[in-house]
Amino acid sequence: MNPLSVFSRKALLLPLLACGITISSCRRYLDIVPDNIPTIDNAFKLRQEAEKYLATCYSYIPGEANFGTNPALGSGDEVWLSLSFRSVSASAINIAMGNQNSSNPYMAYWSQLYQGIRDCNIFLDNVDNVADLEPYMKQRWVAEVKFLKAYYHWYLLRMYGPVPVVDKNLPITASIEEVKVFRQPVDSVVNYCAALMDEAAKNLPMKITNTIDELGRVTVPVALSVKARMLVTAASPLFNGNTDYTNFKNRNGAALVNTTYDAAKWQRAATACKQAIDTCQAAGISLYHFNEVGTALSPTLKVQMDIRNAVCGKWNQELIWGASNSAAGVYEQRLACPRLDPSRSGNNDPLGVMAPTLKVAEQFYTKNGVPVNEDKTWDYAGRYKVTAVPAADGEIMMAGYPTAALNIGREPRYYADIAFDGARWFMQSNTWNVMARWGMPQSQKGTEYSLTGMFAKKIASWKYVINEGQSSSTEPYPWPMFRLADLYLLYAEALNEAGNTPSAEAYQYINLVRERAGIAPVQDAWTNFSRTPLKYTTKTGFRDIIQQERLIELAFEGSRYWDLLRWKRASVEMNKTITGWNLPEADPAKYYLPVVLFNQTFELRNYLWPLADQDILVNPNLVQNPGW
Repeated sequence: MNPLSVFSRKALLLPLLACGITISSCRRYLDIVPDNIPTIDNAFKLRQEAEKYLATCYSYIPGEANFGTNPALGSGDEVWLSLSFRSVSASAINIAMGNQNSSNPYMAYWSQLYQGIRDCNIFLDNVDNVADLEPYMKQRWVAEVKFLKAYYHWYLLRMYGPVPVVDKNLPITASIEEVKVFRQPVDSVVNYCAALMDEAAKNLPMKITNTIDELGRVTVPVALSVKARMLVTAASPLFNGNTDYTNFKNRNGAALVNTTYDAAKWQRAATACKQAIDTCQAAGISLYHFNEVGTALSPTLKVQMDIRNAVCGKWNQELIWGASNSAAGVYEQRLACPRLDPSRSGNNDPLGVMAPTLKVAEQFYTKNGVPVNEDKTWDYAGRYKVTAVPAADGEIMMAGYPTAALNIGREPRYYADIAFDGARWFMQSNTWNVMARWGMPQSQKGTEYSLTGMFAKKIASWKYVINEGQSSSTEPYPWPMFRLADLYLLYAEALNEAGNTPSAEAYQYINLVRERAGIAPVQDAWTNFSRTPLKYTTKTGFRDIIQQERLIELAFEGSRYWDLLRWKRASVEMNKTITGWNLPEADPAKYYLPVVLFNQTFELRNYLWPLADQDILVNPNLVQNPGW
């Protein structure tokens, strides 16, 4: 159930109650309170009305499960979308194709989130006027709104870099010069948000007890985990000692990004991660393990379900914060799932258009827990050769079926996250065979299909069902805005960067994630199988391992895009070609030839979103981001 349903059932959201104008027209009124005081007074007379306004403050959270509202799902290089679907997700695919612009930026949240910040400020300024609001409830609501205000600033910072901090709304009588605010340095924005999140955490609940109406609302683990993620980003190369931004300054000469590297930022991030982990543990949050009553599985399938349901398991114990304002329902899941049932191949449902790229498929480890190009027992050069699936792999692939060697001998997350020609897809209703070569049930048909020949199995619930006729059904689940495995890997990263050599604690937290994924600890895997057996013992080597672990563990969840940006690796990874299999071929030898789908390019300016030209025209103090 939507965590805001308690609000929406009582009165629907109050979109832009305080503004009285559309989001698109709010951009020139950054942090001014409109002159509609009677309306605001009415909103804070009684608890019932104030609760509607609280819902409004939540309503600005961008929809994380949707390609059209989450920039990280389709704006990078992780999946590629069919031509027919691009009209639905035009913004994301245009960013991925290098078409971002400053005249009308794609997926721009500047106006929406500043409207959210303004409404948060209005709430905080007026909540004391509510006559029938119990003190304990007011404390909680104030804490939630303080967190949301910090979260919106943080979301803007991640997209735009230095942004104006709007701690208080300016009155309607503010002069033109007062309205022309400056951007604040990254470090100042981070410190402001961190302090506000800490302040909020003091009066938030540890966990949601009213699970009927309040799941998805902010808790202490949410506030501290988001703070930790923000501090890791602030310590990362994009914002910590980035000399590309040497000349990035306000018009008053103030530097907006500190170009001198500060190692202390990593220690601060590590401390915040550990505090968040301890808090999650106290709240009963733990790594997910499948335990569906009445479902008996082999050890192989048990690990598969541990991995898949850490994402798709509805409100499972690993979830720190679920985005039920944009739950992954039938529509989102049908983008990932192909037409599995051959008897219903004529259905328009599902679509299977969310296509993992070949380079992402290659980033997953071998069964020995090391990269495919490092495993001394795995034939990396021969990865595209046609090979028969071994009988021992019959639970996850079709025994004896001709497939690419790339698909054989891989780690459990590969088979849990991706489906391909020759894969088997375990569902509650059946176990389906995936045959994607030309003329086969899951091959290219019509205009809606996987451009790469692969499918993002990870985000389709195992309860997905293709119905008779033209429909499908499934169990919606809250999109994982934050889950514990992510926090563990952030902590391992921060510990590694804060020290001179990898620590036992950093190994511990990455190995907890690997253990659930069914692979050996880092030390054992590299020592026994890697061509560079001592890689994990150095800071730079372990950094590479942690980063690849994140790219694998959090694949298709919207993490890769932001990680590549903050690591400053996007200019390498997103300047590689987008490739997939040779779809219009039935012969395996011809099908398993990589085909270039797009020559992707990424420029230095793409690390930050452009401010809209109109915003800068209205307020010349808002300097444009470098390169735009």
